[in-house]
Amino acid sequence: MKRTLSAAAALVLVTSSALAQQGISKNEVVVGTVQDLSGPIAAWGKDVLNGMKLRTAEVNEQGGIHGRKIRLLAEDNSYDPKKTVLAAQKLVNQEKVFAIMGLMGSSAAVAAMPVLMDKNVLSFMPMSSSREMYEPVHKLKWGFAPSNFDSMKSTTTRVYQHTRSTKACALYQDDDFGLEVFRGGEAGLKEIKTDFVEKTTYKRGSTDFSSQIARLKNAGCDFVMLGTLIRETVGAIGEARKLGWSPVFVGPQTVYTDQIPRLGGKAMDGLYGDMFVQFPYMDDASQPVRFWANKWKTQFGNDPTVYSVYGYLIADRLYAGMQKAGPNLSVDSFVKAMDSMTIPPDIFGSPTLTFSATKRLGSTASRVSQLQDGRWKVVLDYPKQ
Repeated sequence: MKRTLSAAAALVLVTSSALAQQGISKNEVVVGTVQDLSGPIAAWGKDVLNGMKLRTAEVNEQGGIHGRKIRLLAEDNSYDPKKTVLAAQKLVNQEKVFAIMGLMGSSAAVAAMPVLMDKNVLSFMPMSSSREMYEPVHKLKWGFAPSNFDSMKSTTTRVYQHTRSTKACALYQDDDFGLEVFRGGEAGLKEIKTDFVEKTTYKRGSTDFSSQIARLKNAGCDFVMLGTLIRETVGAIGEARKLGWSPVFVGPQTVYTDQIPRLGGKAMDGLYGDMFVQFPYMDDASQPVRFWANKWKTQFGNDPTVYSVYGYLIADRLYAGMQKAGPNLSVDSFVKAMDSMTIPPDIFGSPTLTFSATKRLGSTASRVSQLQDGRWKVVLDYPKQ
């Protein structure tokens, strides 16, 4: 009986060890990502992937991590949760990846997580501002972006006070995304003893915002918090401009993109956006950002976007965790390393990030930028702690 138990125990240890070592060999670590490369946000997905490729190439050029080169594999999900599951299964079960990083889309990442958890594969910093990326705390989960609730709780209040507004309104998408933005703004305003005097919603995919904008204008609002995506942001602000109405507009991380001024033109000037990473303009005042942006353009032939930076930073943080884990890399050694990790601010203005066994998002802090002459300019830095 004792021999049987010992054999069983040994088998468990061997199986556990095999799971922990997936994707790791003497000379290589295999990691994966799943991006939208052919769907509605393929432009974002391609930039995220290229950001990862750039950082991976830099690491490999410097000899890898403790002598191991990084092999990065990518799958296309077309921004579809069902396709994401299939892509994750391929990476986890066939390619035997050690980690999947920066997976694009909240619903997609949630759909894929059971596939990763079942095989002891890291879900590292998905491209999502959903709290489900890092809550509830799980050994294999880390978040990348502050939640829309946390960021808009701060940003809405700060912009409201900064602009000395007096009547706040809200326009948001009628789904979980929009509701989280609204609740964050509502919670922030309550802390300064105010509230939205009017609120209205729209259905996903809407193109006509005339009734919503008229309603908010008639309520006498001088401040509008938007829970909108790109085209909806352009459509709502454009409708307001047609009516000669110019309240303060502020939106979540989704509005912080060069596509807003590209689609909406001069009318988008004045929009405030929540953000936590500097937009990498080719002629940025910061020499390190200019150098990085030019390196990007040399490599890929186009100007970088903020999504280029997102991909680059996600890969950088994964590789930093691997480096700290030491030569004997495993899931357990990586988790131990990340659970005591502090990542200092980078050239793109990220805040200091700290992680622990109970804190899997490095920071909830965010800054505020404003569109001025078609370019994003930081106007409110991180709140003082």
